[in-house]
Amino acid sequence: MLGFVPPLPQQPGRPPAGRPQPGRPQPGRPPSTGHMIVCGDDALARRLAVELRFVYGERVTLLLPPGRDANSPETPLTQRGRAAALFGRMSAAMNRTAANGNGSTGGNDTNAGVEAVRIMEAPEPSDDVLEEAGVDRAAALALVYDDDERNIRAALTARRLNPRLRLVIRLYNRKLGQHLEELLDQAAAVAMPGIDPALLDASTTVLSDADTAAPALAATALTGSSKVIQAEGLLLRAAERPPPRPGETLDPGLCTLALLSSTTNDPAGSEGSEGSGAEGPQLLPDEQTVAAAEGRGTVVLEAISRADPDRPATRMGGRGAPLAQVFSRRLRWSALGVAVAAVALVIASVLATEDSLLHSSYLTLLDLLGMNDPAEDAPAARQIIQLLSGVAGLLLLPLLIAAVLEAFGTLRTASSLRRPPRGLSGHVVLLGLGKIGTRVLVRLRELDIPVVVVEEDPEARGIPLARSMHVPTVLGDVTQEGVLEAAKIRRAHALLALTSIDTTNLEATLYARSVKPDLRVALRLYDDEFATAVYRTLRTAHPQALTRSRSVSHLAAPSFAVAMMGRQILGAVPVERKVMLFAALEVAGHPQLEGRTVEQAFQASSWRVLAIDATPPADRNPDLAAVPPYPPQGPPTPSGLVWDLHPGYVLRAQDRVVIAATRRGLAELLRRQRTVAPQQ
Repeated sequence: MLGFVPPLPQQPGRPPAGRPQPGRPQPGRPPSTGHMIVCGDDALARRLAVELRFVYGERVTLLLPPGRDANSPETPLTQRGRAAALFGRMSAAMNRTAANGNGSTGGNDTNAGVEAVRIMEAPEPSDDVLEEAGVDRAAALALVYDDDERNIRAALTARRLNPRLRLVIRLYNRKLGQHLEELLDQAAAVAMPGIDPALLDASTTVLSDADTAAPALAATALTGSSKVIQAEGLLLRAAERPPPRPGETLDPGLCTLALLSSTTNDPAGSEGSEGSGAEGPQLLPDEQTVAAAEGRGTVVLEAISRADPDRPATRMGGRGAPLAQVFSRRLRWSALGVAVAAVALVIASVLATEDSLLHSSYLTLLDLLGMNDPAEDAPAARQIIQLLSGVAGLLLLPLLIAAVLEAFGTLRTASSLRRPPRGLSGHVVLLGLGKIGTRVLVRLRELDIPVVVVEEDPEARGIPLARSMHVPTVLGDVTQEGVLEAAKIRRAHALLALTSIDTTNLEATLYARSVKPDLRVALRLYDDEFATAVYRTLRTAHPQALTRSRSVSHLAAPSFAVAMMGRQILGAVPVERKVMLFAALEVAGHPQLEGRTVEQAFQASSWRVLAIDATPPADRNPDLAAVPPYPPQGPPTPSGLVWDLHPGYVLRAQDRVVIAATRRGLAELLRRQRTVAPQQ
């Protein structure tokens, strides 16, 4: 049965949300100014609205598809109902936090005085719908539909209605996203000629939830793997470290980014989330907290190295079709036997006839192919050699036919999916080749990790990629018996269940654990409550196995939210079921940073300054996440980022810093004044 869905939190004097009809004006509720609009049809839209409302304290209008899904009549909640339930749970959690005295109070309350999320329902983000949502007065618009075409169409419409609007667009196609970003920025500049581009608040950001979540999902399949953040061509590696043994001292790295849960090193222990309390993970702890923590793992900033230019993912079978894949081992041994026999016949001919080596080889070859005349008047030794050569020639004929047939069969199946080889072991079994699974597959192959893919749909998005990369693929329903066995699950190192259905991922995990109880498993799960139930079930059934879950929308929502605030994060590192963000900020306008030393600017559990960009402001790279172009000759251009900061360095207004921050810490730094934009 469904639990009670609490109503959305309302401001005093506000009419209840959720009753207006699409396309009709709402009496007593004029369109707000400076608010943010989120348009989407899946979990990412709801997560993003929660992030903006409860973390950044913004006024949000959420546009969802109307009614119950016609293709899923058994679904108990509509999109509106799911959003209302999620907002209700977040509101209750915020109230509990405030009541316990653990939340922000007074002037630090990011939700104080913020009206409730306005939920609208419309099948398409048309002109009328966007105008009703107040796009002409909005500060930012996020288009996070699962359909790229719908997002592009809505982005073009929104840019025409409001050239100053900040756009955040979800696109899977990377190249198309780059071209679209340039087009929309150019359209905004043309619509408002003469305005300084630096003052034109019409930035366009194109993001992909698959690209954002793929590194974290791939890292869950590796024991002791590091998370990588890229900044101006440098790689920041955040590595998980187990708790030190008695008497052991571990290298603290450049700094400690997080303390893991007290149960994280227990295979039966559950991962911590926002509501785990003191036993959960602690992001950006101070030195005293780190020193007092015993028996807890850490996440440290381990190393900084130069980023190489992008390289394509490697193939599991190499390039082309090597000899070992074209011809079978039996055929190769047979060919070797015929060749040895031919060499022996040549040597015997030289010894018996005292002929030259070249002439003897020529005659033997003619005898093998049946092209030589009978040696009637030749010595007996020559006649015997000719007979033996004829017998060897008879063996050569079927060998040639077999070689032709095998080569033809190999070339015919070169474009088909490769099956898992018999001796494969220590690999990762990846379930699902949708948007997320495809990106994770690329990431795993970039790390040279052997992968076996299981996909039910032969026309799935990632099937052509798996074929081109020669990745072994099993087509079939993962919940059916024998499918995981075909993927060599008994000898696998880990299982990544990344289908879009939580119950399918859980069923596949339970079946895999029945086959291999100690299998390392990472599941893609959306709902935190469902994830908790999964942990309890798996702890009971397999207490010695390691299980972790990840939510794509939970990993991607912070990146989209920061982009809505006019910033682009360098990366997001999952710490169990929390997320730590890395971003570049100008010190000017942030009193928490400006005029303070690096040591004074550190705010435990909120943010930490990691580096300073020493490049002059006029020469700075606007996008630190991009790899700078490599010069054709000579060494690469050195980075302007300074990482070994002195604690006493005073941050100046012209400085740009790279920070690690929690979601709420970054929200406090980016909190903007809610002023009414001037009307055009």
